[in-house]
Amino acid sequence: MQKPVDNRAWFLVLPVFLLVAFNAILPLMTVVNYSVQDTFGNNQFFWNGAQWYVELLDPSSELGGRFYAALGRSLAFSIIILLIEVPLGVAVAVSMPKRGAWLALCLVVMAVPLLLPWNVVGIIWQLYARDNIGLFGWTANAVGIPFNYTSSAISSWVVIVLMDVWHWTSLIALLCYAGLRSIPDAYYQAAKIDGASRFGVFRRIELPKLQRVLTIGVLLRFMDSFMIYTEPFVVTGGGPGNSTTVLSIDLVKIALGQFDLGKAGAMSIVYTLITLSVCWVFYTAITTREGNEEVA
Repeated sequence: MQKPVDNRAWFLVLPVFLLVAFNAILPLMTVVNYSVQDTFGNNQFFWNGAQWYVELLDPSSELGGRFYAALGRSLAFSIIILLIEVPLGVAVAVSMPKRGAWLALCLVVMAVPLLLPWNVVGIIWQLYARDNIGLFGWTANAVGIPFNYTSSAISSWVVIVLMDVWHWTSLIALLCYAGLRSIPDAYYQAAKIDGASRFGVFRRIELPKLQRVLTIGVLLRFMDSFMIYTEPFVVTGGGPGNSTTVLSIDLVKIALGQFDLGKAGAMSIVYTLITLSVCWVFYTAITTREGNEEVA
């Protein structure tokens, strides 16, 4: 007998849904309005149509060249972060104890970076990486490695990458650990009977079972790293020069520093569309894999 479906529960979440929709749609429509206009100050706007979008998508224009450069830095940062944090998070999760006091200690230690506000993380690493008083910067120079993130693009990238790895690897590790704990003991018992090695267990049992968790973790980390603003802005301010000016920082500079609301609005819309497109790709990958598993 099929259980009857009661849709009245939707009325309980409808007020929250309407509130969230209102808070999301109203700012979005304001940004869309800015993106098709130009302003010369004094809150006077003039219709500009799609001109900002044309310039934004044209690499030969000043706005387009600036946009593609910042987009490239954002994508490069996200790719570097994923290549480091995902394998490292999986390794940490596999190495964690299964139970006992050491497990509780590991969970607490990994949760600490996730609980810190983003601006606090930036301030911590800003001090930590200074070449005169910071432990990391002073040590690097003491052993003969020239390091100064305020004047070297390579040093500034090292700082923001290490900062993000320290801040967010725990998220991947905790997600993977939860996925590992959901694997039934029967799989491990069968592998033990077959004489499988530790690497064989990881390759044949744990890694396939972690695919869904890893897909979600990669999605979360990509979106967060792609939209990162506070931490690199606090540490480097986008410098030296524009070496760490990712897309979010450049957007704020155009909107608030130059007060070019039309250009900033167009960049915001394109930025949002890129983010939504990546979300759709990951969502499609997850649902496709789930459908294949159900068929199998």
